[in-house]
This record gives sequence, C-alpha cells and structure tokens, in this order.
Amino acid sequence: MIMIAPAMSTGKPIPQKSALLGPDGTPPVLLGAQDAPAFSLHNPAGSAPAVICCDHAANRVPHALGDLGAVAATMGRHIAYDIGAAGVARALSEMLDAQAVLAGYSRLVIDLNRDPEDFTSIREIYDGTVIVGNRRLTQAERDQRVDALFHPYHRALADCMAQRRATVGHPALISVHSCTDYFKGFTRPWHIGVLSNRDRRMADPVIDYLTAAHPDLTIGDNKPYSGLDAFGYSVETHAMPDGLPNILFEIRQDIIRSGAGQQRIARMLADAIGPLLVDPGLFTPFDG
Repeated sequence: MIMIAPAMSTGKPIPQKSALLGPDGTPPVLLGAQDAPAFSLHNPAGSAPAVICCDHAANRVPHALGDLGAVAATMGRHIAYDIGAAGVARALSEMLDAQAVLAGYSRLVIDLNRDPEDFTSIREIYDGTVIVGNRRLTQAERDQRVDALFHPYHRALADCMAQRRATVGHPALISVHSCTDYFKGFTRPWHIGVLSNRDRRMADPVIDYLTAAHPDLTIGDNKPYSGLDAFGYSVETHAMPDGLPNILFEIRQDIIRSGAGQQRIARMLADAIGPLLVDPGLFTPFDG
C-alpha cells in the first residue's frame, strides 16, 4: 500500500488549495500550449455502425497540476488508468472500421466514467493511495476539471454517436476497460468480462462466441463488475437512455500489457462483434 505522509503539524491551519487561485478566485489555466488535448479521436472516418469509447485510456496529468502529489509508481498503476485498454480500443477501431474516442488524461484528475457529482469523480484516496493534489479542492477547481476535460470528451463521444445515428438510426456503443488480475486478496479468474444491463443483444452472442472459440479463456458474464450496477456514466448516458445497443468489456490487464496481447484480444473481440454489426435487426431501440 502506497501512502503519502502528511506534513508535520505546526499548530497552524493547513493551507487550502484556494491559495493557488488568482485574485479573481479562478484557478490557473488547466490545459496550456504544452498539454495534450482532452481527448483523441481514432479512425475518425470509420464507417461502422458503432462507436468505441475508452474512458480511462491515459495516465497523463496537466502540467498545471504537477504530479497530483503522487509518486511515479502510482501513475503506472490501474488507479491512474486502464492499462492496455487504449491499445485494444485503437486496434478494435481499425478492425471494425469504427470511430473511437479516447480519454487524454488520468482518471485521477477526473474520472470520465462517473457523474461529476459522484464522490468518486475526483478521488482523494484510491486503493490505499492518498492523492494529495485532489484534497481540499475548491468548487472552482473542480468545475475547471469538468469544463476542461469531462465535457470535451463527452461532447466528442456524443458527436460521434450523432454522426452514426444520422446513417443507422440506433448505433452501438462499445466501451473498453481493463481490470486488475488481483484485487483485495482475490485472483480474478475472468480474462474478459462482458458487461451489460438488461439489453443483452450484444452481450449474449459475444459471450457465446468467445466461450466457444476460446475455451482456454474464462469469460465473465457481468464479472468482475456488473452492468446492472449503473454507477458508470458513458454507457448510461450515450446509449441506455435511447435504447441503443451497447456492450462494455473489462479485460484483465495482465493479458494486454504488451502490444501483442492488445492485438490478440482486439482480434478476438472484433471476430465476436463483427457479425453483429452487419445485422440490421440490432440497430433498433431496446424495448425490454
């Protein structure tokens, strides 16, 4: 467990983050000229009736925030990003000829798969690690992260979905995540988790295909997390309200740490999903 020790008490009040604010009460610019964009688009000309999203693609932190008070080892852990997920998302985008929207910054800056009002949106402690740079944020600082990172990503995702809706009516949303192979003393047996809510039009055939085609892998049906627990944001916002077909993958990160592993898993997923994307019956509103 990585802990960042607090400073020794001097009997004086601990300085608040607001000390970083300008005279007008606003924080310094979050994304400067040296910073990467809030999101990236992969295969923007993709014509498939589906859009891929990767909410936790990067472990980057804006220069204005330094290192968030975290050590370098923290930024290489799953708490900072979904290891291997970006590579799978990009490869799957190419294989399916689908547009993909990928997050540009670490989930420790702001989690793009949580409602900004959720207490897990900007975590002060995560899996035993104190994120010092997230403590005692002012509302202005929180709002800045929402405006600079959260909204641009979700506007881009909404725009891609709107483009697909103009041609197919009810396009699919494919969400790519990764999870640790070991969690809270438990070794997770599932190599690929397939998550869904009540709409299982994509999940059921994908699970059937992966189970039959890859008996060496353990496929989780709503494992290690469940799509019935609607604590996420992307699928719940961009697909479920209008009954759009959707699926979320939780891939065990030990099998996608390498580029070869990412390509291998992306190929499996593409083979499972591809036949569904040529079935016009899929692209109708879910009425279950």
